[in-house]
Amino acid sequence: MSHVATATIPAQGTAPDDFTRAEPAAVTGQLAGPLPQIDSAREVAPADARELSRLFLVRLRELEEGTREYQYARNTLIEMNISLVRFAARRFAARISAGIELDDVIQVGTIGLIKAIDRFDPEREVEFSTLALPYITGEIKRYFRDTTWAVHVPRRLQELRVELAKSQETLTEVLGRAPRVKEIAEHLELAEEDVIEGLVAANGYSSASIDSATGATERTAARREGRPLSDTVGDVDPAMVLFEDFHTLAPLLRELDERDRKILRMRFAQEMTQSEIGAELGISQMQVSRLLTRILTHLRSGMLTA
Repeated sequence: MSHVATATIPAQGTAPDDFTRAEPAAVTGQLAGPLPQIDSAREVAPADARELSRLFLVRLRELEEGTREYQYARNTLIEMNISLVRFAARRFAARISAGIELDDVIQVGTIGLIKAIDRFDPEREVEFSTLALPYITGEIKRYFRDTTWAVHVPRRLQELRVELAKSQETLTEVLGRAPRVKEIAEHLELAEEDVIEGLVAANGYSSASIDSATGATERTAARREGRPLSDTVGDVDPAMVLFEDFHTLAPLLRELDERDRKILRMRFAQEMTQSEIGAELGISQMQVSRLLTRILTHLRSGMLTA
């Protein structure tokens, strides 16, 4: 076997002073002895890493969690087996090239590696990689599932999106223009409704901040630069709510007698006090208050049931 490379492990994984520097060939007889010091765990050859991982995994179960020795063993296991994460990440090369950062995938896969290290049972006599790869792959798949679709859609439509993209690319090359829905449907032998549903669902694949620029120059006389999406998104117009209320209130007002409408006009249009209204109509302020309560209650009930 090759010699263990010499470099530096992160500070939190530095081997304690009483650990010995050893070569993988000496691992067999060290299951009960001190752990070897691995100065550059990421550069350990795969065959050596398997032997060393077996030793470190056995000792990890014996060490007290939180101690320097435990942290060293656990961090060294992570560093030695990071190649498993890179191996698993290569299966997702197409998605990575489509805009996902490789470093993000490696980081997510490392979470699966750590879970495998924490849950591995040496007594079952199973190769560590046999357990680790499903954990790593599972974390990466979850990452793509949770991050690449901004809006959750059924798996059927997620798979249809891929077929639609391929079909659109092929037909664009053949036709020299963007294909129509009917042409895509014929190419994929699908109903037009299914194609439309897939195209709509594809809009949920990614999202953008409303503060981000549109990235395109508007074709106006001024040729303004792309504006933030928030400038193109409509907002709630408070006047629309008032319009709906007025539209509902109008027929109810027409049903009132002349005196009731006159009281409302004096109170809310002319902003007269109840005393002033009472003097105008020759009735007491108390009577005006009762009339207003009755009229407004009638109008409120009518609007709620409209």
